[in-house]
Amino acid sequence: MKYAFVFPGQGSQHIGMGLELYRDFKAAKDVFDQVDDALDQHLFDLMTSGNERELTLTSNAQPAIMAVSIATLRVLEKEFGIDIKDKISFVAGHSLGEYSAACAAGVFSLESTAKLLKIRGEAMQKAVPAGKGAMAAVLGVSIDDINGLIEAASDKDNYCVTANDNMQGQVVLSGHLKAIEKAVQIAPEFGAKKAVFLNVSGPFHSPLMKPAQIAMQKVLKTEPSNNAQIKLIQNVTALPATDKDEIKSNLVFQVTSTVRWRETMEFLSQNNVTDVIELGPSAVLTGMFKRAYKDIYATAPHTKEEIEELANNL
Repeated sequence: MKYAFVFPGQGSQHIGMGLELYRDFKAAKDVFDQVDDALDQHLFDLMTSGNERELTLTSNAQPAIMAVSIATLRVLEKEFGIDIKDKISFVAGHSLGEYSAACAAGVFSLESTAKLLKIRGEAMQKAVPAGKGAMAAVLGVSIDDINGLIEAASDKDNYCVTANDNMQGQVVLSGHLKAIEKAVQIAPEFGAKKAVFLNVSGPFHSPLMKPAQIAMQKVLKTEPSNNAQIKLIQNVTALPATDKDEIKSNLVFQVTSTVRWRETMEFLSQNNVTDVIELGPSAVLTGMFKRAYKDIYATAPHTKEEIEELANNL
C-alpha cells in the first residue's frame, strides 16, 4: 500500500463543517482554537453557525477549509498515534489546499498557515475590482482543444487563461469578465458539453491576480519555514518538492498560474500510489480520482467512525 494525502481548495466550505470533529476529538478542538487565536477571529463560530455568504468570502473560506483539513490530520497523529511522515508518501493540495499540504508536511506551523491564508484571501479579494473578472468551468473539452477556445474568446484588451486543469474534460477558465462571457457563449463550437460561470469573487489563477502575487511574495519571503518532511507535489510544476525555498517560490507563482491537478493525479498514479485520502470538508478531489483512476482507492473521511477506520488501515 502506498498512501497520499490530498487537500481541497475553495468551494468546499459549508456551514457546519468541522462541528463533528470539534465535538468528538480534543485534538481537532485544539486546532480550531489555535486558528481562532492566530487570526484573532471567531472563525469556528462562523464555520459552524454563521452566515453562508460571509463564510464564502475568500479571506474566511481559505483558513476555514485549512482548519478542517489540519484538524483531521492532528486527530490521526495525536489521538491514534499515526506517524504521518512514515505512513504517507506524498501530499498535494488544490490551490489553497497546497498550503494545507505544506502545513501537513511541516513546512509551516498551523498558526503561520492560518495567517498566510488570511493574507492570501484578502489580497485575492482586493486584486481585481468587483465585476471586472470571472471564472467558468468548461466540461467535455480536452486541455489541447481549450487553447483554441481561449484564443477565440480573448483580444488585446480582454483575455482569459486556464486557471485549473482539473482532469480530462474538466477545465476552469479565468480572466476578464468579457472574455469569460464570450468563452461560455462559444464553448459548444469547440466541443464543450457544458460551460458554466463559477460563483467566485475574482479571476483566480490568472495574471489579473498579480497584486495578490506581489503581496504573497512579500510575506512568504520572511515567513519562518522548514523543509518538507513529506514530498509535496506543487500546483505549478505537478512535481514533488521538499526544499522550503523552492516550495515558497512556487507558492508565489501559484497565485497567477494554472493549478495542474490533472498532472498531479497522473504523477501519483505513475508513482504507484494505491490509496488517496482527502482531508477536508468535502469530497471533491475524491470524486476526481474515482472518475479518472479506477485502480486508486480514494476516500474522504469525515465522521468519527470513518476516521477510526482510516487510522486502523494506516
